[in-house]
Amino acid sequence: MPQEYIEILGARENNLKNVSLRIPKRKITIFTGVSGSGKSSIVFDTIATESQRLMNENFSMFVRNFLPKYGQPDADSIENLSMSIVVDQKRMGGGSHSTVGTITDINTLLRLLFSRLGKPHVGSANLFGFNDPQGMCPECNGLGRKLDVDLDKFLDTSKSLNEGAILFSEYAVNGWYWGQLISTGLFDPDKKLSKYSKKEMDDLLHSEPMKIKTKVGAKDFNMTFEGIVTRFTNKYIKRDLKTMSARTQKQVEPFMTMGPCSMCKGARLSQAALKSKINGYNIADLTSMEIPELIKVVKTFKEPAAQSIVKGLIERLEHLVDIGLEYLSLSRETDTLSGGESQRVKIVKHLGSSLTDVIYIFDEPSIGLHPRDVHRMNELLQRLRDKGNTVIVVEHDPDVIKAADHVVDIGPHAGTHGGEIVYEGSFANLLKANTLTGKFMNQKVPLKDEFRKATGKLSIKNAKANNLQNVSVDIPTGILTVVTGVAGSGKSSLINEVFLAQHPDAIVIDQSAVGANSRSNPATYTGILDDVRKAFAAANKVQTSLFSFNSKGACENCQGLGVIYTDLAFLSEAKTPCEVCEGRRFKDEVLGYKLNGKNISEVLAMKVEDALEYFELPEVKKKLQAMSDVGLDYLSLGQPLSTLSGGECQRIKLASELHKKGSVYVMDEPTTGLHMSDIEHFMQVINRLVDAGNTVVVIEHNLHVIKNADWIIDMGPEGGHKGGKVIFEGTPKQLVGAKRSITSEYIRN
Repeated sequence: MPQEYIEILGARENNLKNVSLRIPKRKITIFTGVSGSGKSSIVFDTIATESQRLMNENFSMFVRNFLPKYGQPDADSIENLSMSIVVDQKRMGGGSHSTVGTITDINTLLRLLFSRLGKPHVGSANLFGFNDPQGMCPECNGLGRKLDVDLDKFLDTSKSLNEGAILFSEYAVNGWYWGQLISTGLFDPDKKLSKYSKKEMDDLLHSEPMKIKTKVGAKDFNMTFEGIVTRFTNKYIKRDLKTMSARTQKQVEPFMTMGPCSMCKGARLSQAALKSKINGYNIADLTSMEIPELIKVVKTFKEPAAQSIVKGLIERLEHLVDIGLEYLSLSRETDTLSGGESQRVKIVKHLGSSLTDVIYIFDEPSIGLHPRDVHRMNELLQRLRDKGNTVIVVEHDPDVIKAADHVVDIGPHAGTHGGEIVYEGSFANLLKANTLTGKFMNQKVPLKDEFRKATGKLSIKNAKANNLQNVSVDIPTGILTVVTGVAGSGKSSLINEVFLAQHPDAIVIDQSAVGANSRSNPATYTGILDDVRKAFAAANKVQTSLFSFNSKGACENCQGLGVIYTDLAFLSEAKTPCEVCEGRRFKDEVLGYKLNGKNISEVLAMKVEDALEYFELPEVKKKLQAMSDVGLDYLSLGQPLSTLSGGECQRIKLASELHKKGSVYVMDEPTTGLHMSDIEHFMQVINRLVDAGNTVVVIEHNLHVIKNADWIIDMGPEGGHKGGKVIFEGTPKQLVGAKRSITSEYIRN
């Protein structure tokens, strides 16, 4: 069968310079090149957008109104497209009702299995679903958690009632409710709560309302007594606290905590579903197991009636192992997964699909993967290809690029200096190509041999979050520490959860979005625009607010957006440049004012590197230089922040924090989205930060970063319950000889 191609002619999206190329179908094609060179403009903004736009055109106008809106990409022609599925890094939301089991449809098979084999028999499969009213626990509505009283804050068990053992202010000693409690005669007011029997403590906390005779003065008096937690729950937790006064909210909130539901103990399901078992396990027992353990248990289910379900279950569970997620359980909530984990969970869903001749598009699937696990990712990409699909990957990792049937290198540099194809062909020929990627693929990164001396230490004590096994470790200050280990080993738990909780003054530079609307841009985020507006106002002797597209200077026709959105009823919403300001966002009179020969709109259209030459203002130059230093030369000052990738968001945050000294910086996989040539540049920035007297802690898998650390903390040995320990502490040179560390093998090789 002759080779078929996706053919693109004259693509001009973003910085693409009239690009034409042919992408082989049913092969793995990897797009690489420096950050901002135009990879995403071809893969996502041209191929994926056009495929999804054409797919949506098959639906009626009414249905199209409910579908995402895709504009036609700027290209002369795009031929031979198939349906495309984009598997991106966006974290999965879904809240508490969405788990690894529900998102991969593995829970569907488990529910079916229990409806057939569970004893006692409960009924249909939906009775085992915590998202179904018939299957969910009635106490917590299938959440597994409930707002409850935080007893550690509510009681001081080292004291008696007379000494003020109840810390909630309504039970202050000699107060009305304290007096009620004492007058019941049920509790010894001088006995320390730690000495109470189980029944006494249960009566104190959880007694249901009951009538008790007591004396008030000389008179007998009937009063209603209820346990202090029961009363607090009825008065505050079962009512909407937000409807109460701010004073009451402030008084009550410290004593509340989100804890496991008392009825289902966190299992989320009804009692009937939890009593139904197969071989002694209920469905919640199975979903809480790590995947390898669950596979072993499912293989023991031998009943002939369920063999097809068992086979399907094992197949999907093995996909999770193949992709390096064996440390997860099916009950893990999807909004707790990292970007890389989210992407790999999505792949599992597609591996079970019967569709063929699909275009699968991946955005840096190696993110979050230890070098050991990258080959697993490559095997999955090959399996998708071998089913008859076209696999397109945007990637920087040399070990993933090796798996390509065809490589497209975009460059030669970023922004206006990119947007061209600098190489097309095999991986073997890429190594001989005179491109940045070709050169850096052949470079060996040397192991650092001189290390900074720590100036002190920041201690982590008895860390037990998630899978951490009572870890105590010191983070050295004044140097660069890299925390590494396989996926799920406990790196993020150690740093993002425990270290930051114990050392809250640290500056966190992560990959979360920095702005989600079209009015926020690099110039506003870094504070450059404030100085620029003042300079324009001073040069032209007018008000500063005239130079803001969110204020007096905004074009009145488009309110400073630069575009007009038109609602066409059942057609896609149309976005057209504003005919009054022609997309420049400002009134004509504002555009008449100049600073060094340019108006405010022309300044916002400038790239960072051009703005560095144009501006003479010291404050502005300093901030622009910081953006240039972190590899964001190619961004324009007015580009909406909502269009930035996770890696770009992290670098723009870093740029705005670079001026500090004596601080602690925490970064989570900062090499995300960085080309090999950019990582070298990025390391120079990190080293300058440390040399200025800062402490930098980086969670990272990239070997270039690991080899250039002053100190390594390696977590492991594996993921999940087999991880959560510190395997190694020391310099990269000492890591080479470490016996138990998986990372050491890759440093040596």
